[in-house]
Amino acid sequence: MTDDVDTQVSDRLVGRVLDGRYRVGPRVAKGGMATVYQALDMRLDRTVAVKVMHDGLGDDAQFTRRFVAEARAAARLSNPNVVAVFDQGDDGGTLFLAMEYVPGRTLRDVIREEAPLSPARALDLLAPVLSALSAAHDAGIVHRDIKPENVLISTKGEVKVADFGLARAVSASGNTATQGLLMGTVSYLAPELVTDGSADARSDVYSAGILLYEMLTGNKPHSGDTPIQVAYAHVHADVPAPSLEQPAIPPYVDALVQRATARDRDLRPTDARVFSRQVHRVRSALDEGLPDDPELTGDLTVPIQQIRQDSGYDDGYTRGVPTEQGPLRHDTIVVPVEQGRPTGAPATGTHPPKQTAPPVRRRSRGPIALIIVLAAAIAIGTAAWYYGIHRYTTTPNLVNMTAAVASADAEKVGLHTNLANQDYSEDVPVGEVIRTDPAAGDRIRKNGDIGLTVSKGPERYRVPQLVGLQLDAAQQALSPIKLVTGQINEQYNETVPQGRVIAISPKFNTVVKPGTAVNFAVSKGKRPIGVPDFTGKSYRDANKALKKLGFVVSRSQQYDDKVAEGDVISQTPNNGNLFAKDKVSLVVSLGPPLVAVPDVKRKTTADAQKTLGDAGFQVRVQKASFNLGLNIVAAQSPGAGQKVKPGTTIVITVL
Repeated sequence: MTDDVDTQVSDRLVGRVLDGRYRVGPRVAKGGMATVYQALDMRLDRTVAVKVMHDGLGDDAQFTRRFVAEARAAARLSNPNVVAVFDQGDDGGTLFLAMEYVPGRTLRDVIREEAPLSPARALDLLAPVLSALSAAHDAGIVHRDIKPENVLISTKGEVKVADFGLARAVSASGNTATQGLLMGTVSYLAPELVTDGSADARSDVYSAGILLYEMLTGNKPHSGDTPIQVAYAHVHADVPAPSLEQPAIPPYVDALVQRATARDRDLRPTDARVFSRQVHRVRSALDEGLPDDPELTGDLTVPIQQIRQDSGYDDGYTRGVPTEQGPLRHDTIVVPVEQGRPTGAPATGTHPPKQTAPPVRRRSRGPIALIIVLAAAIAIGTAAWYYGIHRYTTTPNLVNMTAAVASADAEKVGLHTNLANQDYSEDVPVGEVIRTDPAAGDRIRKNGDIGLTVSKGPERYRVPQLVGLQLDAAQQALSPIKLVTGQINEQYNETVPQGRVIAISPKFNTVVKPGTAVNFAVSKGKRPIGVPDFTGKSYRDANKALKKLGFVVSRSQQYDDKVAEGDVISQTPNNGNLFAKDKVSLVVSLGPPLVAVPDVKRKTTADAQKTLGDAGFQVRVQKASFNLGLNIVAAQSPGAGQKVKPGTTIVITVL
């Protein structure tokens, strides 16, 4: 049944384009709340990993809000050991993250194939995990879900941590995805997450300590038939020393694991950066091949909380003395039995009568005791000097030096350097040291290693080409390069479609700082123009006014006995809104229809005048040059049958 479901999910998403940008490819992995696919970012032509949340999570509005907030927080993290978050989106209810694609395997694969790992190998894998968590803790972000599946190891050996903030986003949801998360990660949950759901940087430290234990032994520290049993064990049982399973592990490695996984969060390192320093000290001790380092072990050992004799605690013990109910506890104060009491005599109550005995001369032991005390003091002092002073020196100040110069200066005092990290800096030039681990003036073992964080110079980004993109696509393109949306000015534009970017400020290819606001001019589309009605008005005035508004005027003509010649008979359209270069059609009057002129030749003058007058014409009579006085029409102009306007004057010539 599970295989069928997986196939359906794969078939449904593979080949689909999310948010018009990410073409989903083959499935990479599937977890309790999401499935990861390899995908192509078609806009930037690069391979990314797309993490698609399982169906149902997007239906929870609270989860969606938290998901967006946590994704944005994770996107702000800049560390080579953090899987970069490029984008987040919601495609029709399908919530997804677009992230850096890391080809390779997970830490789970390494543990499955290689565990138990040597302490050196385990610490080398843990160090970059702590580097990622340090960056998150510095930014106020708690991961909450550190586990081998979220630690990716690339084909080049780079270690990267994924899924920052997603556990917190899922914990906001009331659906079963939260339960699935608990089921999947309970082996790494800090006790406080189980008891009250609270989490801080020390919770991540606990999970990282469990990771270290699992790498060292190949097993999880707590097991049970159900997740509840495992969670109960985290709350009520200490993580055992790894050396119980792998006896070759040095005591200071045991102490490191148990300090990080202390059930009382106040006893753990305060954050990943402090834990990282402790890991560095332990790694240096391993490099020296020390089977034990009492001073380092003592520094890392979890303080024992002693039980007061009057605490009333009853666990098979009475005032610190073991009873028949249980063995002596390591955290119990043992009260010596009263000396001088005969065997079998009661500890309290009436003592037996004193018996007088002759005094026994004892040889004075004062000088011998003094010698023993002095010898012990010398031995303790020598050991303290050796372990606390002789083997250590002070970290020199290497800040603002180039890596080569810093390495040379460190070598002069018997120390070594390694490039632990690179980071941006506004103040320290490219290639120079920003900070060291340990810091200048801190104690470091002689011949130890100093981790250098070297400057990459000021963090700068080039403004991408955003003109012509839809506004939401342009805004999403800012996120991977840490730029933000500034002012959005909407304006009409006759050539750029509505919703697309007309111009940006700063301009394309400008080099800017992270956090720079990019201002957008966005098209509202063409400006609408109200159409005035020129019906019954002069065509000349209508044509001039419409062209001035930006319209194209189309003219046709027809006769109309009601509309004067040259005026507009009708207009299409004659109201509403149009846009520039749209057409307005006008029908212009030619005046009344033409009328045929009657034939009045050979009629008397009086009859001709009457006939033409009845037809609506004016009549003008002129005598022929050879007039005979007959009053007969000999000619007419316009001639008979011609069509002319009503009211036209017809000239008749009479004999």
